[in-house]
Amino acid sequence: MLEILDKVGPLIYPLGLCSLLATTITIERLFALRQSRVFPREIVELVGAIRPGRDLTLAIDVCRRNPGVFADVMLAGLEQAAEPWEIMRDSLQDAGRQNAPILERRLVWLQTIAQAAPLLGLLGTVLGMIKMFASISLSGLGDPNALSAGISEAMFTTAIGLVIGIPTLVAYNLLSARADILIGEMEAHAARLIKSMRPGGEGGSGP
Repeated sequence: MLEILDKVGPLIYPLGLCSLLATTITIERLFALRQSRVFPREIVELVGAIRPGRDLTLAIDVCRRNPGVFADVMLAGLEQAAEPWEIMRDSLQDAGRQNAPILERRLVWLQTIAQAAPLLGLLGTVLGMIKMFASISLSGLGDPNALSAGISEAMFTTAIGLVIGIPTLVAYNLLSARADILIGEMEAHAARLIKSMRPGGEGGSGP
């Protein structure tokens, strides 16, 4: 392993940093985007049981004691429940727009690493080729060790860049899709809350 790292050259350090960041962010986002973490069961059940005319103190208190993306969005609507439903709807929509990016937090770093790692590998290839041609100009074609050193640096750096970039790209796409699904579910919960509180809606005083 040390021999391989020695052949890669100085670019192993930024590539190693990319690998560490990608792994850390992926693990953190996997935990952060869990269904149970984003949508605590207690809050989902309380919000689902809300009807016009009922005391919302318990639901508001639970949302305040359990801050999070979903709880903050629901709280914004519940605090406006005494106002006309249009105000409640606007509050939910505003809170949703402000909190949705939290679910996508740090994903841009994964996208950046997925693009940068292969480019660093390509840079290593160019530097390796430059090193190889420089050695040829100094010692001619009679030094196979100099040639192999340049070729090794070029090939190993490219391979390591791809090994980091491809899984990071897959992780970015999967986590980005996961965040979009959770945002869609949050919008659906908000829509149900609006419907339940709207006159004539579910549980309302419609005909």
